[in-house]
Amino acid sequence: MTGLRALILTSILLALIGGGVSAQDRPIGFLTPSKNIVCQFFAGNGQGNDQAVLRCDIMNMETRPRRPADCELDYGHAFEMTAKGTAARICAGDTVMDPALPVLAYGEIWQRAGFTCRSEQTGLTCFNAMQHGFSLARTKQEVF
Repeated sequence: MTGLRALILTSILLALIGGGVSAQDRPIGFLTPSKNIVCQFFAGNGQGNDQAVLRCDIMNMETRPRRPADCELDYGHAFEMTAKGTAARICAGDTVMDPALPVLAYGEIWQRAGFTCRSEQTGLTCFNAMQHGFSLARTKQEVF
């Protein structure tokens, strides 16, 4: 019985430290039901001014704003805010789109670390503890 117990404990230990993605490594966020808007949460590391960040990308928009001269990447599709700072449209050469993220159904609210987002058929609105945020929809995007 001792050999079997050691084998089971070894198997459990290997499974815990072995390959595979842990829950901690998986992205935290959501997609809207239309899959046109995606948001991901990034936790701060707790050192200095490194705060938690919420970034949301909109895939399809009716119009895109003019790219600022100091932005050499894509502009218009990505929005970001910290837990206690202002929100902004950002210059980004990537996306946080991940089709594996769960869907935030219309009428539902997502909350984490001072961020709140509400999914509605008319679009997505997210804000932080300071009431800064953004509203995103295919027809219009606003930062407040």
